[in-house]
Amino acid sequence: MTNKKQDVALIGAGAAACAVCCAGPILGFVAAIGLGTAAGVAMFGAAGLALAAVGLVVVLRLRRRRSIACGPAAEQPVDLVRRR
Repeated sequence: MTNKKQDVALIGAGAAACAVCCAGPILGFVAAIGLGTAAGVAMFGAAGLALAAVGLVVVLRLRRRRSIACGPAAEQPVDLVRRR
């Protein structure tokens, strides 16, 4: 083999060794980022759902109070008479 071919083979072997050696930590880092993102989405999603439930209860109570307060004061009898 010539000197150039040996250099290319050495570079190829070095690249393969680097890929084998560094693949584990890189995959671990990417997995940690993914798990952190999933945990953040779950945590803030649950907090948002709880906040929306509290808001729904408040809105429903306010509507119920308004509907009771706006009811008729007293019943008035109405005569139903046909006129010609």
